[in-house]
Amino acid sequence: DAEGKIVKYTAKDFIVNGSKEVSLPVTVENPTLWDGVENPYLYNVNVRIEKHNDVIDELNIPTGLRFFEFDPKKGFFLNGKHMKLKGVSRHQDKYGKGWALTKEDHDLDMELIKEVGANSIRLAHYQHDQYFYDLCDREGMIIWAEIPFISRASETENAKSQMVELIRQNFNHSSIVMWGVENEIQIGGDLPYVRQIVKDLNDLCHNEDPTRLTTQANVMAVPNDDEYNTYTD
Repeated sequence: DAEGKIVKYTAKDFIVNGSKEVSLPVTVENPTLWDGVENPYLYNVNVRIEKHNDVIDELNIPTGLRFFEFDPKKGFFLNGKHMKLKGVSRHQDKYGKGWALTKEDHDLDMELIKEVGANSIRLAHYQHDQYFYDLCDREGMIIWAEIPFISRASETENAKSQMVELIRQNFNHSSIVMWGVENEIQIGGDLPYVRQIVKDLNDLCHNEDPTRLTTQANVMAVPNDDEYNTYTD
């Protein structure tokens, strides 16, 4: 837990021939919940592989325990409590530096976001620095994370591979509640293959991660009543 006390331990002996997938289910009774900006409580998951008492590999993964839901009429609920999402869209760049940001630059962005009273961030429109995802967990922000599928689409599988990478690299971040599959992609034209890619990305997200919702950003390129707007959650 946050105080460094072991709240749950489990282990398993196994023999590896080539490769092997091992599952170790763990239940934490009466956990302290990650509760957004009110109490962004993080546990630390330590995963260790040992051979003859020697540590072969080890990961330490901070993660919060929480549950959430969206209601179309009542809004967003975190841990059963209604939360009004007040957010900003954040790009990870700075004048004179481009993407070459320091940790201090990321910290400043977060301080500015907190200063305006936000509790939610859309990380537009691409993978952000891993440091900032960690920062969002620690500060209790509610996050919409997305891939750079923007304005004009090619017919390659690149968007799908980036979607998989985004989810697998960031699955354990308690701050993330939504995967964004596209940004204003209809600007490049209402093309059948673009619609299919958005459908495929939505399905891919749910297959990779059934615990979170999908979303998309549009800019009136199709009418409000177009079924396209229903492809994501």
